[in-house]
Amino acid sequence: MPPMPGSSINTGSDGGRLLVLEPYYGGSHRDFLDNLLVRLGRPFTLLTLPPRKWKWRMRLSSPYFARLLRDERLPGDIDAILCSTFVDVALLKSLLPRKLATVPIMVYYHENQFAYPVQVEMERDLHFAITNLTTALVADRLAFNSRYNLDTFLAGAAEMIKKVPDMDLGSALIAGIRAKSRVIHPGLDFMVADGVVVDGGDRGRPIVVWNHRWEHDKDPESFFAALMSLDRKGADFGLIVLGQAFSRCPEIFARAERELGRHIVHFGYAADRKEYFRLLARGDVVVSTAAHEFYGMAVFEAVRCGLRPLLPDDLAYPEFFGAEFLYPRGNLLTALEAAMARGRIGSGAGRRLTAGFSWDEVLGKFADWLASA
Repeated sequence: MPPMPGSSINTGSDGGRLLVLEPYYGGSHRDFLDNLLVRLGRPFTLLTLPPRKWKWRMRLSSPYFARLLRDERLPGDIDAILCSTFVDVALLKSLLPRKLATVPIMVYYHENQFAYPVQVEMERDLHFAITNLTTALVADRLAFNSRYNLDTFLAGAAEMIKKVPDMDLGSALIAGIRAKSRVIHPGLDFMVADGVVVDGGDRGRPIVVWNHRWEHDKDPESFFAALMSLDRKGADFGLIVLGQAFSRCPEIFARAERELGRHIVHFGYAADRKEYFRLLARGDVVVSTAAHEFYGMAVFEAVRCGLRPLLPDDLAYPEFFGAEFLYPRGNLLTALEAAMARGRIGSGAGRRLTAGFSWDEVLGKFADWLASA
């Protein structure tokens, strides 16, 4: 029986077959699924679409997947369906073939549209937030990657339903969502990092690291503005810029590469994981200036390598890191100078700070959640 287009099939060993639908199969969504599915030891069918045009994915991936699922080539008996929030589950449920109509649907929230920042100042398109909400209403079980994600989702949904004209949806709606939700942090695979990390390298000057996506929601303008201020003051530091760039890249990166040239150790995406962690291991301080962060895998990866994290004192960060690693918005330059003076925390401390977030630690929670419907 050949697989359907855009699918992967694994025979597994234990438990019933899991059907996984991911219309944005890239970045953290792909890393999460690839690691989860290979570790569960459970048969699965994975249906995916490439990671582009997220608004189209969110609006219309449900009828696309429903059409595929009407195909009789779907292998075995499905006893649970796992979706990300790019699937409109309410629409999907209405279109599923009869043989899947009563199968429990689980949704993992990597993000939510109530707290996701818009790039320009305009009225938020509530359609996508409403889709997040109706998905939560229809799904059988929900899991969020952080307490911050869950709390902002519930608060945003509660605030929105107060504004609905001429319809009282009732507070029980939010209570029902809360009752079927839990927080399960996504696991991290530290095997490659642990194999290349050594304390040492260029200790003659502090090296500052950026390893986030090259997009506006990570606020690279604030990061590079702080470094340019240090440069004008004559500070001696190194700069490693990693992370993935896309077709529409903020202009600040090109400017920073020109103006901070004498500090640059590396500037660009490292596709090879071993090279990525080798570069991380050379750093001293990893900085985030993110305008949103529901979890922060890139920060955990850098901390695992012994870098001192310097993070905003809001979003998901206080959930995971103590006050010594946080700075108030607007005070980055002063905090960065202090962090550079203190230097690395070292790989030993990095491993202790990240130990609870490895796949070995969280896999059992996912297995229990997926078996709970």
